[in-house]
Amino acid sequence: MSLVLDPHAQDLLFREARTISAFTDEPVTDEQVQAIYDLVKFGPTAFNQNPLRVILVRSAEARARLVPHMMEGNQAKTATAPLVAILAADNEFHEELPQLLPHFPQAKDAFFAERPVRENSASLNASLQAAYFIVGVRAAGLAAGPMSGFDYAAVQKEFLDADHTPLMIVNIGRPSADAEFPRLPRLAYDDVVTTV
Repeated sequence: MSLVLDPHAQDLLFREARTISAFTDEPVTDEQVQAIYDLVKFGPTAFNQNPLRVILVRSAEARARLVPHMMEGNQAKTATAPLVAILAADNEFHEELPQLLPHFPQAKDAFFAERPVRENSASLNASLQAAYFIVGVRAAGLAAGPMSGFDYAAVQKEFLDADHTPLMIVNIGRPSADAEFPRLPRLAYDDVVTTV
């Protein structure tokens, strides 16, 4: 085997993990979410930027504000998931670069002075961090149901501001017994990898 990671951990994070739409009613605690973040924050990004922002939708009032902005097929599962997270990109992430990149604090102005450049970089790197977040949810023994089926402008207006762009919404919890389904196909190595 060419992988160092234990086969059980490989299954937990990748092979056996699924996108889940139905959850038990077991709560997801703040401690679990903090443990997830404290692990995934170490995933690599350009210039060590940390543009991901996570809004935890816990209260019934906040859930009632979010659900109408979901596509119809995503409303019921978002209404009943133990925890819902809005993952967003902070387009003003560059303000933190002097702290996060202390050996090159001038990167803030040298590379990210213009808003369009920041938006592109925030989108890419926050998306990387969102992927790490999903794997972190799995590492906590939970399941994630990431969704892009929602009204982005409405969610931004309801929960964010002009400096934050929503990327995805993730339902989080323990999968219910009827949540399992067969693994969908994936492309083979030879279909994806080319050596030059």
